[in-house]
Formats: sequence, structure tokens, C-alpha cells
Amino acid sequence: MWRTVASNDLRANVIIIDLLGFGESPVSSWAKYDAHTQARAVAHTLLMRGITRPVVVVGHSMGALVGVELAKKHQKRVESMILCSPPFYRQDSEQTKIITSESLLKKLYLAIRSNPVGFAKLTSFATKYRLVNPGFNVTAENIAPYVAALEGMILNQTSFDDALKLKVPTYIIRGNLDPFVISGNLKVLKQENPNISVTTIAAGHEVRGLFLKAINRKLEDILGNKKSLPTDNGRDITKI
Repeated sequence: MWRTVASNDLRANVIIIDLLGFGESPVSSWAKYDAHTQARAVAHTLLMRGITRPVVVVGHSMGALVGVELAKKHQKRVESMILCSPPFYRQDSEQTKIITSESLLKKLYLAIRSNPVGFAKLTSFATKYRLVNPGFNVTAENIAPYVAALEGMILNQTSFDDALKLKVPTYIIRGNLDPFVISGNLKVLKQENPNISVTTIAAGHEVRGLFLKAINRKLEDILGNKKSLPTDNGRDITKI
């Protein structure tokens, strides 16, 4: 499912995509909901919309991992990326016996996978008391794609290694209060890949408040703040 919004301030076409199994996109019993499948669906959506020029990709959380896969498989389709709260985890972190925040997070994800009903109840409680974004609506009816995405994109991800090889300008924004982002991994990416920059703001995992302002500032930088250009001549921004 996609929606197109014309931004008068940025003079850009904004395409907001619901990933497979989320929002208003169809839920399928056969889909793996991994980053590869989701990125292929995003590329197909852009093609169906007739968008052939490179786009600016904005991805949040799992959407950031899909963005990395999109840039990996379809580099010519991506002009640059803004990755918000990316949960990059190293596969070799499981080989150490030292307890780290990364290993604890993986244990949490494994617990969610083994008890999806309990996870749905917990998120319902968190949404009710505004602990998470209201858009994060997990129920017993739609828990399957969440668990499948957790398996395919988080627990079995290659996104960290793929991000090390990114060749497009990539701007990472993270909140210093985000419990799901490993700052050390982002530091390594910034040091090893000159195409990656990292901005830290006073925020958590959800995109709201200062996070939204940080994204808007980065978009203005990327678009060159060309407010005099008509929309038809502007860039395309894809949010996933």
C-alpha cells in the first residue's frame, strides 16, 4: 500500500509505503517478510508508479534495514538514504560469552518470537499509555507479520555487513535514549564507511518531536532547499 503526498515546503513528491504485512498492505501466508522480500516489493512499487529516477529513501527501524537492502540490490534507484533508529546487529555477537546490550536485545527478540500473544498484549498496554507511537498497533490478528519480520530482518539480518559496503550517501539519525540501537555498531559504520554519517539527538526510538525536526533538516540539506523549483522537477522521497 502506498500514498503520495506533495510537499510544498520541500517541493518534492513523497511516497509513503506500508511494508508487506503492515498497515494497509496485504498480509500473506507465504511471504517471508525479510528485508530482501520487502525491498523487492518497494522497488516494484516505484516501478509501478513510473518512478525511474533515483529516490531519497527515509526508513525507520525495520524500514531502515529494508532501505539498506534496497540500496544493495538496486543501487541505481537510490540517490541517498536517511536511516532512523536502525537496529543494526552483528552476527558474530552471538559467538561471545560476554553479556552485552546487543546480546540482551537478541534474547528479548527470541522471547517475543516464542510468545507472540504476550507481545501483542504488552504492545497494547504500551500504546494505551502512550509509551509507543499509536501507529505501532500490534494485535493477536496481525502479530504474524511482526514475528516473521522479526525473524527475517532482525534475528537473521545481514544489514550491518551490508551497510559497511553502502556506496550511496547515508545519513543515520539515532536517539540517545533508544534502547534498540547499538551505538557502538553505528560508530563502526561511520569509521569504516565514508558514505555514512551519524547524528545523535535527544530522543527515543519513535519518530516524533525532535526526531521529526532532525529528519526535515536533513531532507532540506539533501534537496538543497530548492523551494523555488516546481514539484514536477523536484526529487522523489520514499518513506518506508
